[in-house]
Amino acid sequence: MIDQVTPTQLAAWFAADPAAAPVLLDVREPWEWETASVMPAGFKLVTIPMNEIPGRLAELDPSQRVACLCHHGARSQRVAMFLAQNGFDALANVSGGINAWSIQHDPAVPRY
Repeated sequence: MIDQVTPTQLAAWFAADPAAAPVLLDVREPWEWETASVMPAGFKLVTIPMNEIPGRLAELDPSQRVACLCHHGARSQRVAMFLAQNGFDALANVSGGINAWSIQHDPAVPRY
């Protein structure tokens, strides 16, 4: 099952299993990271564009808690579903994506 978490719920979702390393997987394109990005705080930030995930799957660890992030939440949901099909259990989609991150969590993150 893929949990749906808001940016404000993310820290609590990561904390639900303190033994698992928290990873925020940003699946947006490089130009999007350059436009607006999150600052890692209590989690590791990994940036892999959605279309590169299958070829770079070995860079991710299924024992970690992985929350996926994109612009609004659609691409990240698809990536989370792909990860679930490939042995990842602790998965979340950041609902509303980086746009919601800016509105709900950190207004310093530009919206685009």
